[in-house]
Amino acid sequence: MGAHGKQALFGTGAPYALKGKRVWVAGHTGMVGSALTRRLGRENCTLIAAGREEVDLRRQADVEAWMEASRPQAVLVAAATVGGIHANRSRPAEFIYDNLSIALNIMHAAYRLGVEKLLYLGSSCIYPKVCTQPMTEDLLLSGPLEPTNECYAMAKLAGLTMASAYRIQWNADFISALPTNLYGPGDNFDLSASHVIPALLRKLHEAKASGNEAVEIWGTGRPRREFLHVDDAADALVHLMTRYSGGRPVNIGCGQDIAIADLAALAADVVGYRGRLVYDPGMPDGAPRKLLDVTCMTDLGWRPQIALADGLRDAYAWYLGRNQGRKKETSRFLLSS
Repeated sequence: MGAHGKQALFGTGAPYALKGKRVWVAGHTGMVGSALTRRLGRENCTLIAAGREEVDLRRQADVEAWMEASRPQAVLVAAATVGGIHANRSRPAEFIYDNLSIALNIMHAAYRLGVEKLLYLGSSCIYPKVCTQPMTEDLLLSGPLEPTNECYAMAKLAGLTMASAYRIQWNADFISALPTNLYGPGDNFDLSASHVIPALLRKLHEAKASGNEAVEIWGTGRPRREFLHVDDAADALVHLMTRYSGGRPVNIGCGQDIAIADLAALAADVVGYRGRLVYDPGMPDGAPRKLLDVTCMTDLGWRPQIALADGLRDAYAWYLGRNQGRKKETSRFLLSS
């Protein structure tokens, strides 16, 4: 990329300091939001939060009233309705309505109330199904979307476009990021809604516990995916928030991908499962490959620190700890009944 291209992408604004600012992480209880909250604890800022019982982010009046009362100076929009292939296929109306509403309501209120800076999170799954690899940011909307997550992708694309439009028309310092597939503590391990890593870890764990000789995995195992630990993602987002001001979305990833079959074998090793992995080619694979070009983040001085094997061990340890906690809660309930 030439000097003019870099200037257009990265902008010319001064670095944005979070120190002393009132910062709202929308979706602070989710996997990404929780990681952002942990990471922002090192920035000497004041974190403010709105729980679901306090504000329904799908209702514009509620969002505007809460933001007017709370007056955040910086906003990171990590709130979203997300899920794997099964969830996207079975709940398309929820995925498009919820995610459109969240983007519209938060961004418009942020503009109206003079929020200094806003970061909106998209996703790598909004790139076209068949796309040049690795995927550069200018390939968005260059081809048909993956049908199994079209409604989610359309909503997220609208959010990215809205952030850019508010920057163009009203000079709002709204930026957006496209994280790759994320995993780690706080992930959703519900098999009806989970992504590939938590689904694999849970299936393998349950198969090991029950002595099953084989685990069935959807698809052929051939698609290749890129994965980033959520704590790395949070660090990248804070880095972007403080160092980037431009109209184009920025990819966030590790720049390396892995075949699903190889991922499953690695996850089995982490769990300690020694049975067979059986693939069901009758189930959808999704896009054949998804790998992000992370040149922009590298040029901004950021690189991931957590290797995939280490990250899988961390995610599995969190899952085991959560299950142990639930067992203790159940025991206390039974003893007091």
